[in-house]
Amino acid sequence: MPDPDDGFTELWDRHYDDVLSYAARRVDHETARDIAAETFLIAWRRRRHIPADRPFPWLLHVTRNVLANEMRGHRRRGRLWGRIKDQRGTNQPVADVAHGLAEGGRLGAALRRLSPHDREALQLVGWEELSPKEAAIVAGCSEKAFSVRLHRARRRLSAALDEFDAADKPVLAPTTPRSAQA
Repeated sequence: MPDPDDGFTELWDRHYDDVLSYAARRVDHETARDIAAETFLIAWRRRRHIPADRPFPWLLHVTRNVLANEMRGHRRRGRLWGRIKDQRGTNQPVADVAHGLAEGGRLGAALRRLSPHDREALQLVGWEELSPKEAAIVAGCSEKAFSVRLHRARRRLSAALDEFDAADKPVLAPTTPRSAQA
């Protein structure tokens, strides 16, 4: 008798934590859980279309699209909140302190200076540990185009980190040689 879930349980067991981690690095943990659930709902509906040789990049591509939908919804809700606030004169909720701590640090600040495409390229290879070929599937481009994007993103990140380093170096006052002091 064939497996009634077509191997979906194995797909879930093998990749759920990685999909959740991918989402959690981009949104808060509760939203990430919703994103992961939505990703696997889509995977269940499209399970016959999941490439058998590389299901993880396919799942991350779906997750990326679900995240994009969530971000659009978040922006719409933000605009709606702004209109309601203007009409009612109420205060906006206080930002989550933990989110600021998680986003802190030199690398986080440098990454925030990059474009979303640059950040995504670096995160897919660095955090998700995908090969350029797999990351290209997630990003929806060719492997060659992704490799160029990754190279440029690395250069821009390096330049941003160099700017932070230069800004952190103290400026030393000019010193007078001892022979001139006497």
